[in-house]
Amino acid sequence: MSDDVLPESDRNGDAPHPRHTRDLFGHSAAEADFLAAAQSGRLPHGWLLTGPRGVGKATFAWRAARFLLATPPVDGDGLFGAPPPPTSLDIDPDHPVATRLRALSEPGLCLLRRPWDREAKRLKTQLTVDEVRNLKGFFHMSAGGNRRVVIVDSADEMNASAANALLKELEEPPTGAVLFLISHRPSGLLPTIRSRCRTLRFGPLSDGDLASALVQAGAAPPDGPALATLAEGSVGAALRLMADGGPALYGDLVALLGSLPDMDRVVALKLAEATAGRQAEARFDLTLTLLDTALARAARIGATGLTLPEIVPGEAAALNRLAPSPTHARAWADLAASLTARARQGKAVNLDPAALIFDIFLDLDRTAARLAA
Repeated sequence: MSDDVLPESDRNGDAPHPRHTRDLFGHSAAEADFLAAAQSGRLPHGWLLTGPRGVGKATFAWRAARFLLATPPVDGDGLFGAPPPPTSLDIDPDHPVATRLRALSEPGLCLLRRPWDREAKRLKTQLTVDEVRNLKGFFHMSAGGNRRVVIVDSADEMNASAANALLKELEEPPTGAVLFLISHRPSGLLPTIRSRCRTLRFGPLSDGDLASALVQAGAAPPDGPALATLAEGSVGAALRLMADGGPALYGDLVALLGSLPDMDRVVALKLAEATAGRQAEARFDLTLTLLDTALARAARIGATGLTLPEIVPGEAAALNRLAPSPTHARAWADLAASLTARARQGKAVNLDPAALIFDIFLDLDRTAARLAA
């Protein structure tokens, strides 16, 4: 099988892989900083791209890789007649480098990601040291140019041995090597890795940039505030929400919370049963994530007295009823912190997901009854 057929650990579901994504929305400052460094003649060899998952870090890495491999290094002698410096990272999609990168056949690029385990027929759970050791041969081979680019997606998935092996490459990088480390949780990386990289931070996208990025990914723009608010500025989160019916599920959960302490057990059981089975793992995780969101918003309403803009119709009334005071807010926040974590732990040891979700609903109902009393 080719890499285009096998599952790719750095790809979000059915969305286009970042190497196929041309435009980056909402991160002009990060691009300008990188472009200035590239044109200074003192380009740092290590770049740590940090921020929430799904906001465009990988898209930036591939754009920067295309730019570096398709653009000659800055000539510091200032010869008359040199071409004007580039004003963006844009590279013609028909450029040979762009074509080779899309096909994963560019000799100047090395992609480090969790590989496919052919014996187990699944993706490995970690980025292993064997993958990182491939950099030795990559850096020493001839690629028809001076630059070598490495994309690590994601650095968070390296095991300890892989992290130490990568650190050695960062400590003594060959001339012309540039490494992009994508990290959603940089605090989990070795401090020595962080110290040897220049950090570029990527924040959540605005609603407008999120809509543009979704259209580029082949999806419809958000219809109303629900998707954009729940996605929290992440294209990846928005695509997952769209694939799994996130806004509709959030509406069902809010309605259930609004009925407490007289919970409709038939509705609760239906929502719980939708999380059962191997094909429903995403639904299980999404249910917990959205329940966390709803309870956090209820706690915020109760603690501050503020009325938040509604994600779905009826949300304000339901959450205000659930948390009318700071005392209620504290109770829901404390419960939320333990309930969903307990459910995820139960799922990890193969307990029935539907039973775990239904138990959460029962705990919520009992808590609402106690607070009402």
